[in-house]
Amino acid sequence: MGNTTTSLCLAGALLAAATASNTVMASKQYVATPAQSSWKVAVDTPLECRMLHKIPNYGEAQFTSRASKKINLDFELKMRRPMGETRDVSLVSMPPRWMPGDAAEPITKITFFKQFDGYIGGQMAWAMLTELESGRYPTLSYQDWQHRNKRIEVGLSAVSFQAPYQQFSQCIDNLLPYSFDDIAFTVLHYDHDSDELNKASRQRLAQISDFVRYSDDVDLVLVATYTDSRGGKNVNQALSERRAKKLEEYFMAMGLPKDRIQVEAYGKRRPIADNETPIGRNQNRRVVISLGRTLI
Repeated sequence: MGNTTTSLCLAGALLAAATASNTVMASKQYVATPAQSSWKVAVDTPLECRMLHKIPNYGEAQFTSRASKKINLDFELKMRRPMGETRDVSLVSMPPRWMPGDAAEPITKITFFKQFDGYIGGQMAWAMLTELESGRYPTLSYQDWQHRNKRIEVGLSAVSFQAPYQQFSQCIDNLLPYSFDDIAFTVLHYDHDSDELNKASRQRLAQISDFVRYSDDVDLVLVATYTDSRGGKNVNQALSERRAKKLEEYFMAMGLPKDRIQVEAYGKRRPIADNETPIGRNQNRRVVISLGRTLI
């Protein structure tokens, strides 16, 4: 009786999208039963949080948030058999069968593209989590590309959602507030005649090390050190080399193999500012750190 009630609610909510004339299209539904429903947090690091939900005979739903300056959330519907045609998709919040008096509520319309997994980002992805948290079933409905007189309805079950969602939310709270792109190319500065970075640069280096420590795809660190023009050529070159060596040891202590760390000491060569001014000399006393990562 409960499944029948849910199906009737969904048919009513999607009536406009599901009809070409006055005849309602037949639908094929994919949703986990209460016994099948499971959610799990598959990735829980300061760089990425990912929560998964299996949809029997259809595929998998994924919510993902990544380290960034901005709070972000992506939803992906991983289909065993991607759609053969681009389709307009209706997203509806469905009541579970134990809420037979509640109505289905349309959320939005999106587009799923041919041969790609379904994607929803930003505010609408957060809205889906909110519906699940309240015990409702976010449901995606689109015309079957193989049978034009049928619709496919894919629901996310709220059963067994709460505990993994709490872990997922905690993971999001602990994400680093910057991404790889924010630290992939960084210029740090030294105090005069010192191989110690200044305070602001030490804080920036700590951010880089945090990211590298938790990342499994940063496979190259390039370090290039420079001095200002004060002092003799050999003295500046030696200071530049000490700075480079110290940073090489720093990244090796984090677990990066030596062959993935490339250092170059340029001394007073390649200035970027006027060495006749204090500001210019401060800009020239620098190290440039560039990170490379494996592309998947």
